[in-house]
Amino acid sequence: MKRLLYSLLFFISSLIIISCGAYSFTGGSTGDAKTLQIDFFRNQAVLVEPTLSQLFTQELQDLFTRQTNLTLVQTGGDLHFEGEITGYRITPMSATANQTASQNRLTVTINVRYSNRQKEEDDFEKNFSFYSDFDASEQLVGGVLEAALTEINERITEDIFNASVAKW
Repeated sequence: MKRLLYSLLFFISSLIIISCGAYSFTGGSTGDAKTLQIDFFRNQAVLVEPTLSQLFTQELQDLFTRQTNLTLVQTGGDLHFEGEITGYRITPMSATANQTASQNRLTVTINVRYSNRQKEEDDFEKNFSFYSDFDASEQLVGGVLEAALTEINERITEDIFNASVAKW
């Protein structure tokens, strides 16, 4: 009887472990894709932040290599991302009693073209945008700029990941 119980327990444990191997905790499904190509996102906004293109492209590459098992390639990727930064805007958000801004908002917009060579119905071209608020008494340089771009890039890259492989 003990032997049957142990065998059954072993069988159930093995089944659970094997079935968990097919599940992705990231929520991303890359299908049969093996490679990933992410082109450099050029900054074509009216107002240009010189480091934004490099920071965004690197953040997008890092997210996909961390969250998937795809190999990053320069050309011919099964999944291909390209696009450009189309908006970089600073706007006043809230006013004080003295009719001056107490808070500003940095908004970044990125146009993304996604191609899935194995499943063309998943292809899209979309704009992704996010913002970060900062105190109007601060200049958008140094640590303030770095924190704002980190927050914005993190959110936009997650949105791109969700729209492309997570299908959210």
